[in-house]
Amino acid sequence: MNLPNSMTLSRIACVPLLIWLLSASSPLSGHAQEWAVSLLFIAASVTDGLDGYLARKRGQITTMGMLLDPLADKLLVTSGYIALVAFDPGVVKPWIAVVVIGREFLVRGLRAIAANEGFTIHASEIGKLKTVIQIVSVVACIFDHGYHEWVFGPGSNLLGGTGSGWFILPVHGIAVTAIYWMTVVSIVSAIDYFAAFWGKIDHASAKSRIERSALLSRKNSAAAR
Repeated sequence: MNLPNSMTLSRIACVPLLIWLLSASSPLSGHAQEWAVSLLFIAASVTDGLDGYLARKRGQITTMGMLLDPLADKLLVTSGYIALVAFDPGVVKPWIAVVVIGREFLVRGLRAIAANEGFTIHASEIGKLKTVIQIVSVVACIFDHGYHEWVFGPGSNLLGGTGSGWFILPVHGIAVTAIYWMTVVSIVSAIDYFAAFWGKIDHASAKSRIERSALLSRKNSAAAR
């Protein structure tokens, strides 16, 4: 078991812990719960890019890693949104979780078909942007559960103060903006993947028709002689 694969497995192990800490049976409560879950999710998300980087740098790319890495990513993100439907229902609506999960199933299915046809659909820039926005939206929604806004300065509510300071960060506004922006980007990303898939499938079909036509032409020429 190499280091990149161990990091991937640790990300999978974080999934049930994340769900438990966001549930009503969590041993934590109040701001301690929000901070603990947010740090856990951020740490798990960091391993997403780090395990792939280490695998390439160390030459430790394995079949197990290629199988588990995308699985770990999907489990972490989808479980986060499913848990947030109950944890922060004012922002994360059930249909948003359905869109996120549906998009992941669609992309996974397209990649599986593409692999069966002998080509690869690489991650697009939109897909990478979607990943970043997903992390921001999940963390923002976790904090939105207990903070409507963050107040910095004297009386900071981060330190248990009264909430009067010189700078205010609108946590709720960021959470709402991030969650809906993530939904839009997820839909656009799914369309982008489908367009890339369809283009390659169409190209492969055209190439196959040309090859069959050339083969048939050679057979006819041989028969004529």
